[in-house]
Amino acid sequence: MKLTELKVTNFRGYAAETAIPIDLLTVLIGRNDSGKSSLLDALDIFFNESAIERDDCNVKSGSSEVRIACVFDDLPSSIILDEQYPTSLQAEHLLRADGCLEIVKTYDCSAAKGKRSAVAAKALHPGAAGIDDLLSLKITELKSKAKEKSVDLTGINQTTKAQIRKAIWNSASDLDLTEQEISLTKEAAKDAFDQIQKYMPLYALFKSDRASTDQDAEAQDPLKAAVKEVIRDHDADLNNVITGITTELSRVAQRTVDKIREMSPDLANQLTPSVKNKAWDSLFSISLTGDDNVPINKRGSGTRRLILLNFFRAKAEDHSQNKGAGIIYAIEEPETSQHPNHQIMLLDAFEQLVEQGGHQVLLTTHTPTLARRVNQNCLRLISTQNGQPTITHGKDDATLTAIVKTLGVLPDHDVKVFLGVEGKNDINFLKSISAMLAATENDIPDLSTEEKNNRLVFVPLGGSSLDLWVTRLQNFNRPEFYLTDHDSQPSQPPKYQKHIDDWTKRGCTAWVTKKRELENYLHPDVIKAVEPNYAGTGADFEDVPLLFAEAVHTAAPNTGAWSSLSDEVKKKKTSTAKKRLNNECVGQMTPVLLAKSDSNDEIRQWLRAIGAALTA
Repeated sequence: MKLTELKVTNFRGYAAETAIPIDLLTVLIGRNDSGKSSLLDALDIFFNESAIERDDCNVKSGSSEVRIACVFDDLPSSIILDEQYPTSLQAEHLLRADGCLEIVKTYDCSAAKGKRSAVAAKALHPGAAGIDDLLSLKITELKSKAKEKSVDLTGINQTTKAQIRKAIWNSASDLDLTEQEISLTKEAAKDAFDQIQKYMPLYALFKSDRASTDQDAEAQDPLKAAVKEVIRDHDADLNNVITGITTELSRVAQRTVDKIREMSPDLANQLTPSVKNKAWDSLFSISLTGDDNVPINKRGSGTRRLILLNFFRAKAEDHSQNKGAGIIYAIEEPETSQHPNHQIMLLDAFEQLVEQGGHQVLLTTHTPTLARRVNQNCLRLISTQNGQPTITHGKDDATLTAIVKTLGVLPDHDVKVFLGVEGKNDINFLKSISAMLAATENDIPDLSTEEKNNRLVFVPLGGSSLDLWVTRLQNFNRPEFYLTDHDSQPSQPPKYQKHIDDWTKRGCTAWVTKKRELENYLHPDVIKAVEPNYAGTGADFEDVPLLFAEAVHTAAPNTGAWSSLSDEVKKKKTSTAKKRLNNECVGQMTPVLLAKSDSNDEIRQWLRAIGAALTA
C-alpha cells in the first residue's frame, strides 16, 4: 500500500481539515513553526499509535476531537475475513469512488492524555435502509437479514459472512451507494481493518531535535526500523512459530490446571491459562561501537547524523527492499550538521530508495541544496494565510516563486553556472562523462566536483513543466545553460523547440542533441558488455532504452515474449533500463569510444563551454 494523501483536522495549527498530497518523495518547505513537523507527527500518531495529548488540539477550535486520515492506493487485490474465504476491499464497499482506501482515525483529547476513539473507512458504501450495516453483523444476524429480505442462499456457503453479505447486496434493487464513514470496530469491519493493517507501510520518523542517549539514538532509531522491516519480511514464518509455541504452551498450562483440579477444584476454577509473547523486534538490537570505545552519542552531531546518512545509503543499495509492505521514512531537516556534499549524497540515497519501489520518503528542509535538486512536483510549500496553515503544490509557478523567496536559490556567492537538463538520468550521464574526460583533458570540468564545490547548480527541468523555467533564473545574473533531447526524427523540429527559442532570446545557451537522446551517445560495445543480447547498432535515432529493456527481458528466464507485455509494463522496464544505461553502461565509456559514438564532438563542446563559464 502506498500513501497518497494525509488529512488533519483540529491538530495543532490545523483547525480546519487540511489535505496534503504525498508522492514517493515529498519535500515539505516552510518557515519555522509553519506546521511541517506537525504533519510528520500526525503520521507517527496514525501509524505508530504515538502519544497524543490535550495540547495537540487546535487552541482556537474549542473542540477536543482530533481527526487524522490517510489515503492509500496500490491496495491488496484480496483479503481474508473469515473461514479463509477471499474477498476484496472493493467487494466489501470499503473504497472511495476513485478506488482509493481512506482510513480515518479519531482521537478524544478531552483528558490530558488523548486516546483513539474511533477508526473508520471513508467509502462509497450502500446507504439503503437494511443493507447499510452488514459489515457490523454477526453471522446469525446476517442469516436473519437474508431471511427477512427473502434472499435465496442456495449454493451459498452459509458459514462465510462475506458470501452472505454479497448475496444480500446482489439481491438489492438499489444499493444507494453514498460516501460515508464506515466504522471498522465490529465484526467483519474490524476483521477488515486487521487485514488492512498487515499491508500498511511501516513509518519511521527521525526528528531533528531528538535527544542523544547512551543508546546512540541517531544510529539506533534507523537501525531499529531496519529490524522491524526484516521481521515484517519473515512475518509468515514467525507467526507459524508463535502459533506452534502458543498451542503447545496452552496445552501444557491446561493440563496443569486439570491436575490441580484433581487435588483442589476450588483453586483450579480460579485459574485460566494465558500465554503472552513479546514483539519479535524487542528480541533484537543492533549496536555501533567505535574502536576507541567512545560512545557514538558522545561524538559531534555531524557524526551522529552521518550515521543516519549512511543508513539510508546502505538501504538504497540493498535490492532486497522490494519485499514486504514497504516503509515510509520521514526525516526532519536531513541537512542538519552536514556538509553540502553529504546533503547531495543523502538526497541521492533517498531517490534510490523510492526508485527501487516499496518505499516513500518525506523530508522537511530549510536549505535550497536539497529543494533545488528534486523534481518540483515533489515540493510542498506550507505557508500561513488568515491564521491557517495552507499547503500548495510545487508544480504551480506561484508556489515555486514563493519557495524561492522562502529558501532562496543560491546557498552562497560561489555559484557560477546553472545547468538545466531534463532529469536525473541526464545528470548522471554528464557527471560520469565529464569525470572521464576531465582526467586527461584540462579544458573539460568535472561536473560532479564543481557541484560539490557549489560552483555549478544542476536544474532538473521536469519534462512537461519546462516552461516554468523560462524566466525563473533570469534575475540571478549567472550564466544559464540548457540541454534537451531532440527526441523526434531530424525532419521534425526538436520536441522543446519553443523553450529553446525562449532561452536563446534571454541570452542563455541552449543545446539540443543531434541524436535522439543522451543514451544514443553510448557506444554499443559498452551496452553489449552489460547485456550481450542488445540489438542496437549505434544509429542516431534508435530507441536505446527500449532496445536495452527488451534485451534484458528476453535474456531473463521464464519471462515470456516481449510482445506479450502490456504497454505499462514495457514502460516500467524501459525506465529501469534508462537508469542502468546512465549508471552501469556510461561508467564503461572511454575517450576513444566517445570519439567514435560522438563523431561531431558535441559533448566535448558542451562541457568546454561550461568550463569556460566556470573559470570566467
